[in-house]
Amino acid sequence: MPDAVAGAWLGGTLDTSGSVVAAGALISETAMKVGVIVKMSQNVLIGVAAFILSVVWTFKDAAPGAEKPTLMEIWYRFPKFVLGFLVSSVVFSFLLSPQTVNAVKGSLNGLTVFWFALAFTSIGLETRFMDLATMGGGRPAIAFFVAQGLNVIWTLLLAYLLFGGILFPAFKF
Repeated sequence: MPDAVAGAWLGGTLDTSGSVVAAGALISETAMKVGVIVKMSQNVLIGVAAFILSVVWTFKDAAPGAEKPTLMEIWYRFPKFVLGFLVSSVVFSFLLSPQTVNAVKGSLNGLTVFWFALAFTSIGLETRFMDLATMGGGRPAIAFFVAQGLNVIWTLLLAYLLFGGILFPAFKF
């Protein structure tokens, strides 16, 4: 498998940017760079997807014949983390000097690790695997594993199509 395809596959299937960097670096510098590009693209597009989903579900949940949902209802359902992402992206991209960005990166990365650890620990406190395995005859667990399997296959196919020279020239740095 070409390094660029492997990196794209890693970037599309692994959950954290750090794991993409580490796994890609084990393959090659090209795999690492392509993996990071794919993962960062996912991270950027998550806000767009969150907004679209909040609008879709707001209208989908509306009772037939009822009033159309208001903008406030969309705002209520909209995941507010997207705003923090947008504001910080604009500030760090356009308002702060590169020297300032580099100066605060280390401490912000430390905070990132802390908050992600806290968030996932909190999720873990609420997760009971036995409940997931027995709820609805185990259908949520089955859905998760099937979806993950399909994601791995679909992402490999896309990685070959986009980075392997099939739809576009083979990706090279």
